[in-house]
Amino acid sequence: MKQLKLTLLFLIINFGGLAIGSWLMNNGPLTEWYTSLNQAPWTPPGIVFGIAWTLIMICFSIYLGHLFIKDYSSKLIIILLIQFILNVSWNYIFFNQHLVLFGLVILLLLTSLLFYYFFKLSNKVGNYKFLLVPYIIWLCIATSLNLYILIHN
Repeated sequence: MKQLKLTLLFLIINFGGLAIGSWLMNNGPLTEWYTSLNQAPWTPPGIVFGIAWTLIMICFSIYLGHLFIKDYSSKLIIILLIQFILNVSWNYIFFNQHLVLFGLVILLLLTSLLFYYFFKLSNKVGNYKFLLVPYIIWLCIATSLNLYILIHN
């Protein structure tokens, strides 16, 4: 029951973060700035982003629910807060402020943090760590898209 309550809490936090990020990007993917960029040929259609983030945040919330049962510490809360800030701020930095290089740095930091979750905290969560794989894959794709835009624009 504790797992379910924590998972629900993290679903609210994570989907809240997605909502804040979406609001901060100020319709970014539909702006003239973004649509006129030379984008990577492997850029997925817009609908894929919503589907991917929904799956990612469900998996991540289940993972966090299990992790916080095993290890509730101030260090873990700080790591989660950093992850939240990085995830939300990328939208604002990239789409709203058009700071492509800084956006890339944020994605690299966020990906590194997910690898920290996966490798350093894996002994606490066992196979639950594999719930991070969609997030890690998506961050690698996002990083490649951001890097392509940085290089080709």
